[in-house]
Amino acid sequence: MYDIHKIRKKVKKLMDAPRYWHTIGVMYTAGSLAMAHGEDMDKAMAAGMLHDSGKCLSEKEKLDICKKGNIEITPFERKHTYLLHSKIGAYIAKKDFDITDEDVLNAITYHTTGRANMSRLEEIVYIADYIEPSRNKAKNLDEIRELAFKDLDLCMYTILRDTIEYL
Repeated sequence: MYDIHKIRKKVKKLMDAPRYWHTIGVMYTAGSLAMAHGEDMDKAMAAGMLHDSGKCLSEKEKLDICKKGNIEITPFERKHTYLLHSKIGAYIAKKDFDITDEDVLNAITYHTTGRANMSRLEEIVYIADYIEPSRNKAKNLDEIRELAFKDLDLCMYTILRDTIEYL
């Protein structure tokens, strides 16, 4: 079991106020989705709370952490360093918060890009990041929020379809 209150206090120091409140929204949304789908609420809330722990770093800081932590960087990520925050978040979760559960670490790592054959926890954190209460710009957001509590797979499909259409 994770001490969410202790994690919250430490995470608050890593981010600016808007990012912190987004993170709180993701944490509670992930916990709610976990409850709705019979998944581990504690893991979902920990992953939600730590998902953006590497977000408010400068480009240089992100690259330095990747080098220090031996985190692999693809050529695309080197050009688009904002994508590194997910990998760095998992690194911070492990190093600074003693998170060793691979499912929690993977949920943090893949909350931005997703991947094939995502675990339920990975899907929950990915979706929670997309639908948390302060988000308001995505197409079909009301429909997606409803789907999230009924069918995770269809919700993922809808988010991915809408994202591809947008891009």
